[in-house]
Amino acid sequence: MSADNSGKIIKDVAEGSAAWEAGIKAGDELCLINGSGIEDIFDYQYECADTEVEMTIRHKDGSEDTYFLEKAEDEDPGLIFDDGIMDDYKRCRNKCIFCFIDQMPAGMRDTLYFKDDDSRLSFLQGNYVTLTNMSDQDIERIIRYNLEPINISFQTTNPGLRNKMMGNRFAGEALKKAERLFEAGVRMNGQIVLCRGINDGAELDRSISDLSRYIPHLESLSVVPVGLSRYREGLYPLEPFDGEAATQVIGQIEDWQDRIYKEHGTHFVHASDEWYLTTGKDLPEAGRYDGYLQLENGVGMVRLLLDEIDEELGSLKTSRRKDSFSIATGQLIFPVIKGIVDRMREYFPDVDVKVYPVINHFFGESITVSGLLTGQDIADQLRDKELGSRLYLPENLLRSRTETLLDDMTLSGLSDALQVPIGIVKSDGVSFVDIFKGRI
Repeated sequence: MSADNSGKIIKDVAEGSAAWEAGIKAGDELCLINGSGIEDIFDYQYECADTEVEMTIRHKDGSEDTYFLEKAEDEDPGLIFDDGIMDDYKRCRNKCIFCFIDQMPAGMRDTLYFKDDDSRLSFLQGNYVTLTNMSDQDIERIIRYNLEPINISFQTTNPGLRNKMMGNRFAGEALKKAERLFEAGVRMNGQIVLCRGINDGAELDRSISDLSRYIPHLESLSVVPVGLSRYREGLYPLEPFDGEAATQVIGQIEDWQDRIYKEHGTHFVHASDEWYLTTGKDLPEAGRYDGYLQLENGVGMVRLLLDEIDEELGSLKTSRRKDSFSIATGQLIFPVIKGIVDRMREYFPDVDVKVYPVINHFFGESITVSGLLTGQDIADQLRDKELGSRLYLPENLLRSRTETLLDDMTLSGLSDALQVPIGIVKSDGVSFVDIFKGRI
């Protein structure tokens, strides 16, 4: 734990809280809790868990006071900070050959170029970390505070190859930190970004075999294809997976699933949806996803959506409701969405729906996922289309908790450009059916 008592600036104090009752004000600095320095939100939560909390506060005039707060166990004292983790984010120092941020064009907002590799964001937001930027102290804090699950980007368990892929001569050695987490019983999820001719084939077999030793604490391992934008000048030469190569990857992973399931009762390793959509192969049934542990990483989202649609349609009666609207989506998922809309017509015959795939000219046509579409591409390609009474877009197009798209175009700006109201749809079956019912 940090011994630094430089203080954490208090943005606000919740009215009626223990801190508010004690007289602590916005603009004060929190220096110590129970005599200990505070590095980040986890130290704060740990020290504030008891019913009695001692806080050393520095006021704006430089004076310091000690407050003794009484509250319910695990109740927050009421201090609000400007940053969710109460600390600076840790920047990634790797130079990965597959890093998508290095494939971004110039001139975008600064936050899009920030590479984080912060284990705290893994716990709080589900981000993946490489272990290379974590100290032994970081590992001990994860264990002490029971920060789980931790999501880890392994890429490969071949130390030398990992050094090469991450552009870091210590990347292979960092794998030992996963062993420490395993020994401590910390729950983990893993990811492999697969690069053709580099960590696939025999190397993928090795990685899956090695990482399966961490079951059950390593609960799942996803394999996702590398994303390649058109901005790769001067970067490591990488090739996309074509249909034949993607089919081989799926077969390899499904073989491992069968072997691991017989031994451990879990399928463990999963191909992301992109592999199946690229090849046109049938998606696995729900049971092969082991409870959908990596939905946010694109593993099982389509299967879950289809099953939720089936469930909704099972209790649906034919409606004579009249409406017209449109849906825009990425090229990869377009056939799935088009198929769902065709099924919905059986239940809503008087609802006219147009579905449009949007080509990603901004990053390049090889980028086919919905989440990387820009407002400008959507506006340019839909401007002369029949959009009906409104246009629906998937929620993953937006920056978290905002109405802004990747290129900083706002929903209102896009709505003005297309002269149509815009609705946002979550990626679940209930929400999809609700747009036909007129509830969104």
